[in-house]
Amino acid sequence: MDNKTIAKTIRRYAQLMELHGENPFRTKAIAAAAFKLDKLPFVISPQTIERLGEVPGIGQRTAQKIESLLNTGTFPELDSLLAATPAGVLELLDIKGLGPKKIQIIWQVLGIENTGELYYACNENRLAEAKGFGLKTQEEIKLAIEFSIANQGWFLYAHVEKLADDIITLLHDLLPNGRKIAYTGDFRRKCEVVKTVDIIVEASMTELVEAVTKVAALAIHPPENASLLEAKNDIGVTFRFIPADPSSFYRQLLITTGSDGHLQQLDERLVEAQLPEFDSEEAIYRSIGLQYIEPELREGTNEVALARANAIPRLISYADLRGTLHNHSTYSDGVNTLEEMALYCRDELRLEYLGICDHSKTAVYAKGLTIDRVQEQWAEIDALNALLAPFHIFKGIESDILGDGSLDYPDEILAGFDFVVASVHSNLHMDVQKATTRLIRAIENPYTTILGHPTGRLLLSRSGYPIDYKRVIDACAANGVVIEINANPLRLDLDWRWHRYAVEQGALLAINPDAHRNSGFSDMQYGVYMARKGGLVAGNCLNTFSLSEITRYFERQK
Repeated sequence: MDNKTIAKTIRRYAQLMELHGENPFRTKAIAAAAFKLDKLPFVISPQTIERLGEVPGIGQRTAQKIESLLNTGTFPELDSLLAATPAGVLELLDIKGLGPKKIQIIWQVLGIENTGELYYACNENRLAEAKGFGLKTQEEIKLAIEFSIANQGWFLYAHVEKLADDIITLLHDLLPNGRKIAYTGDFRRKCEVVKTVDIIVEASMTELVEAVTKVAALAIHPPENASLLEAKNDIGVTFRFIPADPSSFYRQLLITTGSDGHLQQLDERLVEAQLPEFDSEEAIYRSIGLQYIEPELREGTNEVALARANAIPRLISYADLRGTLHNHSTYSDGVNTLEEMALYCRDELRLEYLGICDHSKTAVYAKGLTIDRVQEQWAEIDALNALLAPFHIFKGIESDILGDGSLDYPDEILAGFDFVVASVHSNLHMDVQKATTRLIRAIENPYTTILGHPTGRLLLSRSGYPIDYKRVIDACAANGVVIEINANPLRLDLDWRWHRYAVEQGALLAINPDAHRNSGFSDMQYGVYMARKGGLVAGNCLNTFSLSEITRYFERQK
């Protein structure tokens, strides 16, 4: 251990002392000692321990801890505090702008135990409401987390989409008119997380290098082979360039878009060198006896078999959505008022209806609604519906699924809602059997309309709690419960890999933005992307129903 490593370890010990509320004077002394250790004019070693103990501000007790560090890599007091601190909370100490006092509130008051949960809380505007924070601090923490996630080398699709679009726009301006440019690879398939944005360009190496060097902040890396050029700014970008030949362009576009599984399924004889060249992907698929396969579907599941039978349906599109369900207003932890959200959906998005689903009373951290507040919200909804007709606000609630699978609120209150989204927000560490049983009990509750974000996952931050997907989906189908595709880019839950199974079992799905502010409604697009990857058609999605259709649906369910 060198001096810097020792100083860093002692500094972490001081942070943990403060986090756990130990003697503040001793905590400050340890923090000061850590600073001194980093500035020592001599190397810390077993031979200098005695000298170290004589340094003002360090002393014999701290020197003994450092001696243990040199010998064993730790010391008992540090081990004790580490054992009492969840691993995810330790990660929070590394986020810029977060000190032990703020983390103490995040962990012990808000119940947040890892970076992913904290990031989602920032998106839900929960951190701004906590003591000692505010909107500015919340935004700074959110940006710091995004930077940390980006450095891991993986990116949420939604977080790189605009950067990628800006690059494409600039390339169109910089290259000669008429040159073809397209996304390819994982990004074109709308994968929920990506490592790079892959772009195929009709250009020579010279033309491409000249254009890319003019794209702001793009740093070029030497090409690995004769047809690839890598560049980097806030995201990783790979450019694949080909000669100005329409036939070659579309052939390469098809080859580079599909997953390995998709390409293997096309046909054994259609290895890369043997794929035909035409002036469109549609023509290539047609020439090998297949219906055109949308990029999102090219994942190596059953899309080739369906295309061979001409059985790929028209996939759902954003234009098919008629309303939005599962959204939060200022009644709980949202940013916009109920009226502001309704007007935005009606006037800006041209939707027919809004489902409001503020948090239920158990979600104290999110200002969950007491029964009195529920009644107050219902009265406001009635008044707004009279004012905004034919636009309609449905009375919903996001009812917490409690530890035993029961729903928040007594039955007489649940019966008053137009629909109920049942979601898990706590006790996320159950085993598969317990977690599945808990969900199924909630699904079997006659007041449950929609199962919200079924696994509670937060992409790149927290894996979902383990469930038996088939049992949960089967239970939803048997009980007429809709399964949510939570469109928040951090969730995208239910995972698209289970959409086909859900539809085959007869379950409906719903694309819900889980919006906590008006800008959050745009997340529905990411839910549509996932639904398309899952092969969903409009008829299998609840919020493609017209206002009259969904009104009848809710009435039948009650």
